[in-house]
Amino acid sequence: MISLTRPNFLRKALGLCQRRVMESTLKEITNGDSVLDIKDKCGVGGGVEDMYGEDRATEDQTITPWTFSVASGYSLLRDPHYNKGLAFTEAERDAHYLRGLLPPTVSSQELQEKKVMQNLRQYQVPLQRYMAMMDLQERNERLFYKLLIDNVEELLPVVYTPTVGEACQKYGSIFRRPQGLFISLKEKGKILEVLKNWPEKTIQVIVVTDGERILGLGDLGCQGMGIPVGKLSLYTALGGVRPSVCLPITIDVGTNNQKLLDDEFYIGLKQKRATGQEYAELLEEFMSAVKQNYGEKVLIQFEDFANHNAFELLAKYHTTHLVFNDDIQGTASVVLAGLIASLKLLGGTLADHTFLFLGAGEAGTGIAELIALEITKKTSVPLEEARKKIWLVDSKGLIVSSRVESLQHFKQPWAHEHEPLKELLDAVKAIKPTVLIGTSGVGKTFTKEVVEAMASLNPKPLIMALSNPTSQAECTAEEAYTWSKGHAIFASGSPFDPFEFEGRTFVSGQANNAYVFPGFGLGIIMSGTIRVYDDMLLAASEALAAEVTEEDYLKGRIYPPFTNIRKISANIAAAVAAKAYELGLTTRLPRPNDLVKYAESCMYTPVYRTYH
Repeated sequence: MISLTRPNFLRKALGLCQRRVMESTLKEITNGDSVLDIKDKCGVGGGVEDMYGEDRATEDQTITPWTFSVASGYSLLRDPHYNKGLAFTEAERDAHYLRGLLPPTVSSQELQEKKVMQNLRQYQVPLQRYMAMMDLQERNERLFYKLLIDNVEELLPVVYTPTVGEACQKYGSIFRRPQGLFISLKEKGKILEVLKNWPEKTIQVIVVTDGERILGLGDLGCQGMGIPVGKLSLYTALGGVRPSVCLPITIDVGTNNQKLLDDEFYIGLKQKRATGQEYAELLEEFMSAVKQNYGEKVLIQFEDFANHNAFELLAKYHTTHLVFNDDIQGTASVVLAGLIASLKLLGGTLADHTFLFLGAGEAGTGIAELIALEITKKTSVPLEEARKKIWLVDSKGLIVSSRVESLQHFKQPWAHEHEPLKELLDAVKAIKPTVLIGTSGVGKTFTKEVVEAMASLNPKPLIMALSNPTSQAECTAEEAYTWSKGHAIFASGSPFDPFEFEGRTFVSGQANNAYVFPGFGLGIIMSGTIRVYDDMLLAASEALAAEVTEEDYLKGRIYPPFTNIRKISANIAAAVAAKAYELGLTTRLPRPNDLVKYAESCMYTPVYRTYH
């Protein structure tokens, strides 16, 4: 019998050959410098030099893919970072031992994209499209991102809200291979070792969840992983952050969802949620391990934590780590941008308007605080005075001063002098708001009577039904336009189709966090910012509002279309970086002269590279 296993000396010879080929290639890329001499400077991926030159190579330059064997291209075809499928050229097929492993046709990336889109459009069920997109991401990374960038308005609802909500609910059934790190109570005391198991060693953005409050769907435990995966896909597609520097993480401390605990296919810990000291110690170990392993400048985005933990984590770590809570800060920045843009339709300044929220959790109070900060910035009135323009309704009714003793700490600043009111409709009639904002996570709560009351009080009522997914929206675009007889300005968290009313077509805006967090993250990374300040969020809001055109206003939109999102993200990144430089929070010096051009140069582009 002939052994097919290579002798040790042959394996060593092949390894030496590989290293010499790589060394030669790297010397070409680095102008003869040793890899060990490469400085940690900004590369095309946004912040850290790409060791193998992949992201610095232009479309017509060649690179050498890191393959496991020089004897077969089989492993290359199964590496999503480098696989091009039928787009491997004849020369590449010869050079990388791909002959016979692919059909003879050589395809272009554009033709591949056309074929995938044709296949996706045949699926009638959104979850099937989601699964097909995830399969593509695991098979061919560059094609996945090119598809998403070129068809962003069509595919954003597939890879993100609302479809990602259903994907999380069924994550245990559709789970195929891990797309991020799972850190559970079993790993307590070993989290640093777990982080080192991740194959990429240079990480710049982490999105982490504990799955307790996934969108408006509640506790989904370990199955919340779909959220970090989806968010980081958007960091790359919309913000141009290299996929290799993005790390999705789910922290599994159990679940209180009995349906999941009883599900034989549930992939997480089958126990009730850990709380108190046990929970705090695990998170403390996690935060310390991240900083130890990845350094001071890794951005940690908290995602879909329950209210009590979300506020506590942000308060605890915002001075010691580079942290950002998208539910509190990202949502607030996006909504504030819509409010600033809407002033061209409503008239006046923010300080001239009265705001009423349904929902007083992390999203509602985060938005309210940023509105108050913007009013203070523009008018110089004290923050406490600015807050008096903003009212919140929670599950027990209008938040008023007589309830202050029983309120959670994050609700207390919004307890104003007023008689108690139980119902939203009564609050609308008493407060007479010009802007109604829903962050309740409860669908159909902006009833016909509520919308009609808003329309009777205002010639152009601004109604924002922000809860996700679509099933949890406080009202639909059709309901808002119909019940207000076409007078409302409407925006929502999830997308709605254009609606025709009395001969006019209304295109509602989508107050989607995806407008802000990708560009915000890029701005932080490219400037080497070490902390997140509220002024940076205000800068992002103002930059986004400036992107709304007269054409958008004529359609009733207070947000720009997503088709221009890469340009929008570059402008937001530049505004955030400019503010960070102004505040003295940056480590990447000197400051570039043109921050917009610099942001564009830092963006990852998913066109295929030529291999040699």
